[in-house]
Amino acid sequence: MRFLEEFWYGNIEPMEYDTDAGKEYGNVLRLITKNEEKLLASMTDEQKELFSRYTDAVREYQTMAECLLFQNSFKLGARMITEVLEE
Repeated sequence: MRFLEEFWYGNIEPMEYDTDAGKEYGNVLRLITKNEEKLLASMTDEQKELFSRYTDAVREYQTMAECLLFQNSFKLGARMITEVLEE
C-alpha cells in the first residue's frame, strides 16, 4: 500500500514525464519552441491573436487526450493485475 499512500499525499505526479529517459522529447520541444518564435516574429498582431487562440485550443485538446489516455492505461493495468491474480 505504500505506493497508493504516496500517490494520495501527492508525492507521485502522474503527469510528470521522465524526460531524462527521452532525449527525443527534449529535442522535439526545442524544435517546437524555435519554430514558434520564428512564426511569431513574422506575424501581424491579428495573426498572433489567431495563433494564440489556436494554440490554446490545441493545449486544451492535448490535456483532454492525455487524461483519457491516463484513464485507459490505468484501466488496462488494473485488468492485467486482475487477470494475474485470478490465475
